[in-house]
Amino acid sequence: MDVRQMRYFLAVVDADSVHQAAVRLHVAQPSVSQALRKLERELGCELFHRTGRRLVLNAAGQALVGPARELVRSLDVAKATVRAVDGLRGGRLSISSMPSQAVSPLAGLIGGFLSRHPGVEVGVTTAARPEDVCGAVRDGVAEVGVVAVPNGPLRETGLRVVPLEVQRFVLVARTPDDLPAGTEPVRPEELRGLGLVVGQPGTGMRRAADAVLAATDCRVVVRVEQREALLPLVLAGVGVAVVADSWRPLAEAAGLVVRPLAVDESLHVALVVPGTRPTPAAAAFLEVARD
Repeated sequence: MDVRQMRYFLAVVDADSVHQAAVRLHVAQPSVSQALRKLERELGCELFHRTGRRLVLNAAGQALVGPARELVRSLDVAKATVRAVDGLRGGRLSISSMPSQAVSPLAGLIGGFLSRHPGVEVGVTTAARPEDVCGAVRDGVAEVGVVAVPNGPLRETGLRVVPLEVQRFVLVARTPDDLPAGTEPVRPEELRGLGLVVGQPGTGMRRAADAVLAATDCRVVVRVEQREALLPLVLAGVGVAVVADSWRPLAEAAGLVVRPLAVDESLHVALVVPGTRPTPAAAAFLEVARD
């Protein structure tokens, strides 16, 4: 077995087909098929159920995924470590983040990182749930993850968790008249007759909005799948929204009124990296976060 076979195997796992794996790897499709067949011969068993053009992992294939990712990741870390002997002058850092945390604190962290290491390219992908971010880091798809979990610190076996901050929730409105007078945090029961723009169930912002709905006669006027639509809808006068306070700079820059919301909900934000040795770029990113 060699690393190339493992890379081809993982590409097929991630793409669900030999053809798409070959496209992603920029190689001919027969090269991928031959590498898989050779790997199966050397292991003495098949790794996939072949149903037409689809390949579905069997039990043996599923057992190989974890060790294969660790092998490929270890080699990538070794190569990156050697290249970084004279400092991070190039390369790429891959980050997986939940959407709200990509606004803050990730944007500021990337700015600090690039000011120290301007030659490194940063790639950011978003994932809706903490488990998706952790899965990307665990599988080697991302070197660093940014997650937020409700009302308590993240605990994730096999990953190193670095706490960053605790985020609360705020109300954003188009004008001060949409909210009770004053500057103090608004209690849900103080709100009356408002239309709320809300996101999908299961998010911290939605739970905070649900606390308002449960305590008042406020009602949902718009449900959005993409939370990026929340602020534009508030700007359009559609309603008031509950967002994480990481959105405050964007909301205020857009001219919206922002008030703290007095609810028990909070988001504990953390970085996650592999439990084994991180890449040099990931280690440098952690230094920025600690500073």
